[in-house]
Amino acid sequence: MNLNFDSFVLAAATADLADEPLARDHADIVEFRMDLAEDPLSQLEKYDGELPILATNRAEWEGGEAQEDGRLETLAEVTALESVEAIDVELQSILDGDAEEVLETARDRGVTVIASAHDFEGTPPRPEMVRTLTEAGKYADVAKLAVTATSKADTLALLSATEQLTSHGDTVATMAMGEAGSHTRAVAPVYGSKIGYAPVDPEEATAPGQYDLATLRTLVDELQ
Repeated sequence: MNLNFDSFVLAAATADLADEPLARDHADIVEFRMDLAEDPLSQLEKYDGELPILATNRAEWEGGEAQEDGRLETLAEVTALESVEAIDVELQSILDGDAEEVLETARDRGVTVIASAHDFEGTPPRPEMVRTLTEAGKYADVAKLAVTATSKADTLALLSATEQLTSHGDTVATMAMGEAGSHTRAVAPVYGSKIGYAPVDPEEATAPGQYDLATLRTLVDELQ
């Protein structure tokens, strides 16, 4: 297991790091949703689990609950913790110039950066998805795109974009949210997607269409 994301990594999403032992049998990392957590800094400082942490402090405007004031500064702060081996930064924050400090801090500390974009309304045309992932890859170690699929055509476009970028040597993570896209969480890794997400507690899914952790692990392992 490494966090270079040169092979598939399964992230167990939670807002409570006390859940980490429940994830060990199936997950490679824990995505800690700081924006959904109670006292996230204290949780991280006390954390002594086995799995490394991917810290996410998702903005309200990107589907999370973190208010903008101090959000990225807090994310930069936690990169000093040994357990935090990766962080997720919204691509829009990067393009707006708000994330320069957190990116620089993460690089200085050897922490992997995931630049993410989410479309909760639909699936953009395939060329636009390719452009978004390519742009994200300019700033981060992993370019992540989550879209909302309403048809098989949407999922095929996403998988095609994933394969194209992977074949060019880019490191991407892709998934389609919603019922029509739920299977992409298991299938996208076949086409090169390097990160999958599943909740530790299925009743606390952080995005629509997520499989439970054990199911996604089984599906990905059987398909790859």
